[in-house]
Parts: sequence; C-alpha cells; structure tokens
Amino acid sequence: MRLPRYPAYRDSGTAWLGRVPAHWAPNKLKYVATFSGGGTPNRDVPAYWNGDIPWVSPKDMKAESIQGAEECITAVGLSNSTANLIEPGHVLMVVRSGILKHTIPVAINHVPVALNQDMKAISMDRAKCEPTFFARWVQGLNDDLLLAWAKQGATVESIEQAYLADTPLPLPPIAEQRDICRFLDHETAKIDGLIAEQEKLIALLAEKRQATISHAVTRGLNPQAPMKDSGVPWLGEVPAHWGVTRLKYAADAVVDCPHETPTYADDGAYRVIRTADVSEGRLHVEAMFAVAEHEFRQRIRRMSLEKGDVVYGREGERWGFAAQVPESDVFCLGQRMMQFRAAACMHARFLMWQLNAQSTYRQGQVDTVGATSPHVNVSTIKNYALSEPPVGEQIEISSFLDAETVKLDRLDSEAQRTILLLRERRSALIAAAVTGQIDVRGFTAA
Repeated sequence: MRLPRYPAYRDSGTAWLGRVPAHWAPNKLKYVATFSGGGTPNRDVPAYWNGDIPWVSPKDMKAESIQGAEECITAVGLSNSTANLIEPGHVLMVVRSGILKHTIPVAINHVPVALNQDMKAISMDRAKCEPTFFARWVQGLNDDLLLAWAKQGATVESIEQAYLADTPLPLPPIAEQRDICRFLDHETAKIDGLIAEQEKLIALLAEKRQATISHAVTRGLNPQAPMKDSGVPWLGEVPAHWGVTRLKYAADAVVDCPHETPTYADDGAYRVIRTADVSEGRLHVEAMFAVAEHEFRQRIRRMSLEKGDVVYGREGERWGFAAQVPESDVFCLGQRMMQFRAAACMHARFLMWQLNAQSTYRQGQVDTVGATSPHVNVSTIKNYALSEPPVGEQIEISSFLDAETVKLDRLDSEAQRTILLLRERRSALIAAAVTGQIDVRGFTAA
C-alpha cells in the first residue's frame, strides 16, 4: 500500500517532529487539554475496596481500550482518597513506572474509572483534538516523547508534568483527525490480526515442545516397547525395562542456593543464574546479571557450578525450569535456584530434560497450590519420582530431544522475528499518519 504525501509542508519548529503539513495548526498540549491524577485509598480500610469503580494502575494498561481493572474501589473509598472519578473518553497515561524505560502506555477509558497515583487522565478539548488522535500520536512518537518527557533524577522512571503540558502538538482539522484515526484503526487491526496468528503459533510450538519432552522421558522412543505401571501416578506407564528412582538417588549433589540477595556489579566477571535466566532446557546468558569475585566466592561457598551441572528454579512465577551449565568457574546461583550434579546412573542431560517434563512439574505443584508466591520445598524436590532408563538409552533420548527442540526453537524464533517486524511496521505507520508524512484523507477500507 502506497499512500500520497500532503502537497505542502512547513517546519514544525521541533527537531524530533520535523516537517508537518502546512495547514496543521501549531499548538501545545496544555492549550487543548487538562490533566488530573489519582491516588490510593487506604488499604487498611476494607470498606474502600472491592467496589464497582475500576481503579486503573499501570498493570491494567495492556490494551488501547480500558473496560475495567484488576482492582476496584467503592464510592466511599473514592471520596476518601485523592483519586477522582474519570468519565469515559479520557486519555489515560502511565506517568510513573519502570515500563517508561521503553514504552508510554496510553488508552481510552470506555467506562468511568479512578486512577492510582502513577497515572494521569488527560481530558482533550474535543473542538480541537480527538482523544483517540492524541493517544495515537503518543504511540507513534513513543521514543521521542520518552526523551522529551523524562523526569531527571527520579528513582523510578517518570514523566515530568511540566514537560508533558508544554509538548508541541501540531493538529490537523478535527475531520482530518477522524480520518487519520479511522485509517489507523483499520490498518492496525489488520496488523494486530497477523500478530495474533504468530502468537498462536508460538503457543502451539510451546505445547508441542513440552509434549515432546514429556513423552520422550516417560515413554521412550520405541512405540513398540512393552509397558508397565510405574507405580507413580505422575509417571503413569513406562517401558517395562526402565526403572523408577528419586532425584536424591539420581544426583550425587543436591544444593540449594545461599539465601541472601547477591550484590551485583555491572563490570563483574561472573554471572548469576536467576529464575528469569532459565527456561525449558535453555540458559539465557545474555540477560544475566554479574557479580565481582568476592561476591562470586560467597555464592559458591556450598558448591561451585561445573560444566554439565543442572540448575533448577524452585520459587516464583518461573519455578520448574531446568537447564545445564555450559562451562565451569563462571556461574553462581542466584536466589530461588538449586543445583544438581548427576550420579553415574543418570545422564546429566537426561536429568535436565526430565526436570522440565510435566510429570516432574506436577509433583512440585503439590507445594504451590493456593500459594500467592509459588515455592517448592527442597524435601519435595529431593523426592521427585523420575524414570530411569539404561544410561545408553538416556543418551539417545537426550540427543533426540536436543535435535527436536532445536527445530521447534527455530520456528519459534522465526515467529518472534515476524512479530517484531509487524510491530515495527505498526509503529512506523502510526508515526507517519499522526505527523502527516502520509495523507489519508478520504481513506476508505478495501
């Protein structure tokens, strides 16, 4: 799709805006909008909470339309806080949150809401600026606005109110703003549909990956092999010639991490393995935090991590993932992590794959049911029931899983790259439309 440019442009007077259509009116946000903030009712007063007024905070800002919130407050809670009732049609914006390192979340509320103190509601003068146009304008100029609005010296990423209010905002006529919004609604919906297809593919690949791992480590590779009841509900039937063991017998060493938070050092030579760095058979070295040598020695005081050791997350939202250490004397355990060194009866890579299987995960789930912060006890982990094929077969299964997961991971990476390109295309299209680099007046959907 190739769209025309406007016939005439002028200098906007702002370097990051560049040239805009000549007939667009120069303006500043403070002349076409008013601002209101929010607050948090006292959480120690039950009567203030669980009402029918959505209380919007940054965690709710995951969509362009706000229809509700994770938490709600009562009318009494609203009247006894600094929050206000925000009628539908406002532009809601996150003004204080770590997400402002890379994104300015904006949305339009379609129901009355209240806000917490990390949010702003922007009421647009609809004779001059459509709320949806301004929301799209923020999306399109996200990177430039992050720099222009950043509050200097804040401990948490924040938007400076004075900078926000003083923002230059070249505005097309209202009818033209509506044309631009209709065009973007249509085009972004198509792109969002393509993204959703790729996300569905990624989910299916993850399911296939897990099913492949779980089947191989509990059923083996020979579909004709005679089976027997393992005697363990989570394992079910296993090949008749396999044994069943427990983790404490399959590992020569089972080591829990030191129970203190590491002191990180940006220029440290040693890497700390946290639960965030481990996924299903993968160790994400590029994202790891570092520590200096003294801290490293403290972290390995129970046992050093050697090449081939298995690391396992036992707490938090990402518990239950295992991976292998790629080299010795470089890594140490972060919080919530455990370390296993395989015994002679258990090939280390097979142990790692088995820890990632559903049959093992379900055993740990017994400790996490109903917990707000999942936590699996060390005693439970030591007693995980595991299948025990002959070592030669363990090696064969591990090689099979290495090859199969590489194929699936390649497809996953391609889908992730496609999503990245689609999102870049989406952002570029929005930026081009709201700054007048393309002329969409009179656009009609095909």
